[in-house]
Amino acid sequence: MLTCDQLVLQQGTFRLEADLRFQPSKVTAVMGPSGAGKSTLLSAVAGFVTPSSGGVSHNGTDLTNLPPGKRPMSVLFQDNNLFPHLTVRENVGLGLRQNRKLTDVEQQSVTEVLARTGIGADLAERKPAQLSGGQQSRVALARLLISELPIALLDEPFSALGPALKNEMLDLMRTVVLAKDSATVLMVTHDPIDARRTADEVVWVDAGVAHPPRATAELFADPPDGLRNYLGEMG
Repeated sequence: MLTCDQLVLQQGTFRLEADLRFQPSKVTAVMGPSGAGKSTLLSAVAGFVTPSSGGVSHNGTDLTNLPPGKRPMSVLFQDNNLFPHLTVRENVGLGLRQNRKLTDVEQQSVTEVLARTGIGADLAERKPAQLSGGQQSRVALARLLISELPIALLDEPFSALGPALKNEMLDLMRTVVLAKDSATVLMVTHDPIDARRTADEVVWVDAGVAHPPRATAELFADPPDGLRNYLGEMG
């Protein structure tokens, strides 16, 4: 279980409180108005933001003081965070080994996950700048999918994609990541359609508080006032 234990994030006048338990084998959407702290919460879980108080743990192991690279999680941001000097194959291989020295079996795994995300052998040796935006998103997703780490954090990585491709990527992410034993997925999104399609639970972030996860259908059937206002006519 991934836990945010009485976490307080403070940056100037911004303050966010989060006391959360994320169950394994579930996708949790993190939603809220612009500036509410969704990405900040994810960054704190990943180790890029230091909490003022409280902590983050996974299965009883305290992660609070661990650097991002030592935490059992993979992260996918909006900009896809691909390394421009590496090929597509090398970027995806980082999901298995940081030193990029892959075995033949691991190389085959890279080929297979690239094919699964729609990236053929003809693109595997190209650099990210030689790909379209949609192709870059596929490569970034492939790196996340091949990772053996139990926690996946996604910060609106598919927001620039068209609806059909975005849905394809969300469905693939859910299918592959949750096939891992006891995997946990946190996904920041501003789109209630994405949450309804993909998430088992939703954390609503508003007015300085990240509220505990609620079942997606239950939350949208009886939304709090802040979420009701956020949804507008879509609710």
